[in-house]
Amino acid sequence: MLQVGLWYAQPITQPAWAHVYPPKEAPVMVCRGVRGATTVTSNSREEILRETRRLLALMIRLNGIEPEDVASAIFTTTRDLNAEFPALAARQLGWWDAALLCGHEMDVPNSLPRCIRILVHWNTDKKPSEIHHVYVGEAKALRPDKATLPPVDEEDLDAWIEQQLVSWEQKSGRSR
Repeated sequence: MLQVGLWYAQPITQPAWAHVYPPKEAPVMVCRGVRGATTVTSNSREEILRETRRLLALMIRLNGIEPEDVASAIFTTTRDLNAEFPALAARQLGWWDAALLCGHEMDVPNSLPRCIRILVHWNTDKKPSEIHHVYVGEAKALRPDKATLPPVDEEDLDAWIEQQLVSWEQKSGRSR
């Protein structure tokens, strides 16, 4: 390129040795789906939120999901559950900025009743084989191949959920 009568060269942006020692490739972060499902015994607000929090807490803990890495999450219920939006459980666990959506599952004859499902879209560098999908309660029948979970400290999990609830109450000004 000619500029004011002189030849112009692009500035050097890489050191001369860079082609000999190329940088190591960083792990590629992609958006992966993490699935989970649980069931409740009744169409009550308290039970829907309690079981959704527990399911989501297991998904978070077993996969190391951080709220800032969540692109979005879809929560569905069977048509016999409508006492509360299950996505509220995610807000109660600290997902303030994630895009959340609730809906009903297809009403398929003879399908599992009183079921809550979650699909989290998670930005991660983990491979699909490293992701733990969580199926608990009667929902284990949906994916028997995913029904066995690594050991979980139940007391620690319950304490973490309680801590998140207290934080949510303080931040939102709402009560459970």
